[in-house]
Amino acid sequence: MPSPHLTTPITADLLRGALDLEQTAHGVLPHRLPAWARAQNTDPQLMMAEAMPSGVRLVFRTRATVVELDVLPTKMVYRGTGPRPDGRYDLVVDGRLAGQATAGGGKVLTIDLTAGTSGVEPGPVGTVRFTDLPGTDKEVAIWLPHREITELVALRTDAPVESADAGGRRVWLHHGSSISHGSDAESPTGTWPAVAATLGGVELVNLGFSGSALLDPFTARAIRGTPADLISVKIGINLVNSDLMRLRAFGPAMHGFLDTIREGHPHTPLLVVSSILCPIQEDTPGPGAVDFVDGKVRFRATGDPAEVAAGRLTLRVIRAELARIVASRAGADPDLHYLDGLELYGEADYAELPLPDELHPDPAADRRIGERFATLAFGPKGPFAMPA
Repeated sequence: MPSPHLTTPITADLLRGALDLEQTAHGVLPHRLPAWARAQNTDPQLMMAEAMPSGVRLVFRTRATVVELDVLPTKMVYRGTGPRPDGRYDLVVDGRLAGQATAGGGKVLTIDLTAGTSGVEPGPVGTVRFTDLPGTDKEVAIWLPHREITELVALRTDAPVESADAGGRRVWLHHGSSISHGSDAESPTGTWPAVAATLGGVELVNLGFSGSALLDPFTARAIRGTPADLISVKIGINLVNSDLMRLRAFGPAMHGFLDTIREGHPHTPLLVVSSILCPIQEDTPGPGAVDFVDGKVRFRATGDPAEVAAGRLTLRVIRAELARIVASRAGADPDLHYLDGLELYGEADYAELPLPDELHPDPAADRRIGERFATLAFGPKGPFAMPA
């Protein structure tokens, strides 16, 4: 087998789905928020989430039959639960999944959700290796683990590498919560946005941030400044389970978020999506709480439904308000659209594919959500349909 003796610098032109590339002591670290936005953030949850490369992939053309990628991952462990499986690297060749691998070594980040503390243990660089690739000219994409911060150290091949263009595919930028980030998806191409992007034939920029779809102004400005042909924002669950704001603040904040996006994308198709079904938060306000049952995480809502009348937010309240906001703006903004998240995952889906932790879909439900989004958004009658 040929030795992968050629080393190619990992630069921005080989990466898709990242908004920034930070130089580290080991290599480069992809970010999904630009440096100026990170500087305005004080929330460690968002800081961690945006550095997890959901939707980020190395893409290049090559005749190589062997590809090696040295990485330094940061693997997460939640105290009170068992270790998560190592993150997967998905190899896609000419648009088709051709292999999967994991990396040994890496740092370990231990998080105590009950105490609100965390600590990092150092670890060594690991290597991901793919072999027996066809020796013909091809597009190779390596999708990085969606739940592991991943420093890219070195890319080695047995044939030269060059950057690849997107082939005229439209760019879809999506913002959402942990469900958009990938939550319990098995691999990076199995997150629902990745599934939908593949079916829709588009290039994905996934700004799904676990726990952090909170209408932050810097996130709206990051979207405003990022080139995109299609934009969607999925809003609801994080506002409820964080108990961040009341109805009085939510409406103006949502308008402001949309106004900021429109400053940079005045006529781009923009789809507002509400939350999928989550029974614990449909009619019960947050904040959310975490329990550990048999070593597994379970979420619950702790608010009082009687306080909804005073402005506390639930998913049902937010869906109604989002529909109202989009309808009120549609006359002046015909490229603004609304999609009820219950069309992606509703009561019948919950009965068949319940949420294992009462909050996040399992891998089968992730795929279903992606397939339905592709039909509803990219289909012939959808807001993201190809122009005639």
